[in-house]
Amino acid sequence: MGYYLADVIYPRWTVFVKTIRCPLEEKKIFFAGRQEAVCKDLERAFGVLQARWAAVKGPTHLWNPDCIVDVLYVCIIMHSVIVEQEGPELTDWTNEDDAAEPSHDVATASVRMGVPHDEAGRLQAHADMRQQDAHIQLQKDLIEELWTRRGAR
Repeated sequence: MGYYLADVIYPRWTVFVKTIRCPLEEKKIFFAGRQEAVCKDLERAFGVLQARWAAVKGPTHLWNPDCIVDVLYVCIIMHSVIVEQEGPELTDWTNEDDAAEPSHDVATASVRMGVPHDEAGRLQAHADMRQQDAHIQLQKDLIEELWTRRGAR
């Protein structure tokens, strides 16, 4: 199952990876910093896409989910082509006031999910995503994975 980076206001579901409020352990502090940096990167990226294309800015709840994914990919590809032609100064988001470092892992944060088409599959997926224990285990697994990768840098 894929997951989304989310703020603390979202419920403890397996589809949401949230930051940790007031982390005390070194691993959790590192995880919270990376998660917040990736969220900031994604917000900037979507801000750029929304400013350029109305299709990304408006509501999509009536669209086919596969169509939404395709539109986003096309906008991202078109943006990449424009940046390549017009130069990297278009994406120079450096701001000395930002405390979090850029993650450069934005591509790995986006996960394309398959949506079940039968009713039983949708009901099972809905039940699966609401498991709080699985949410907690996913967060623990991600903390350990990021901490392990940190040592490989």
